[in-house]
Amino acid sequence: MSRGVKVAFISGTSIVNSTLFSSWDARTVETRYGRVRVKSRGEHALINRHGDGFPLPPHSINYRANISALQSLGFEDVVSLNSVGSLKRELPPGTFVSCSDYVCFQQGPVTFFDDELKGGAPGIANNLIPRLVAELAPEFTIETGKVYVQMRGPRFETKAEIRVVKDWGDVIGMTAAHEADLCTEAGLRYNSLALIDNYANGLEGTEIDFVKFKELVKDNQGRVNRLFVRMLEILG
Repeated sequence: MSRGVKVAFISGTSIVNSTLFSSWDARTVETRYGRVRVKSRGEHALINRHGDGFPLPPHSINYRANISALQSLGFEDVVSLNSVGSLKRELPPGTFVSCSDYVCFQQGPVTFFDDELKGGAPGIANNLIPRLVAELAPEFTIETGKVYVQMRGPRFETKAEIRVVKDWGDVIGMTAAHEADLCTEAGLRYNSLALIDNYANGLEGTEIDFVKFKELVKDNQGRVNRLFVRMLEILG
């Protein structure tokens, strides 16, 4: 039998579109950075990174409140699921990846150290990833050790921007670097999972806009639901 783990999940669009968590208990957690809506069942908790109700765009997410809420609830392990674009032809849409490093140049990182001369060492713990990779197989294959490139959003990158950053990493998104920074500062172990929903703008001759992106995310919803079912079984 798998050993249970007290773990918090952070996700976004996939949570909004899923009914898997409709029966979980919901509560509001007050933090010094704002209120956070958290769903929980047993030893597991879930946060929609974009907030409850009208979803906030990536550059307006209250990252500090989200991570502070999980810290205050006593969580030490966090599994994040992010939607990303692919920067590599060999990583097509529909691929699950885990990132072990990241690039975040375009905007300064959100931090808990606004009022002191201190900075946290960056990193992604991925302490649960080996177990998840092993036990999700063969149903799911997860490409590990990838590099996440974070851009500000909320718009997608131009084709010229993609030409500049395509050699910086493997996938591109707008949220994971901030979460990883804050989890490290707060002493939480951050685990990266991401689903590639599209090729980056201009890669493989594709063009991306928000309408197409929402359609791609919807197409992948069934696989995301199944992934969460299996992760909850594994982490018990």
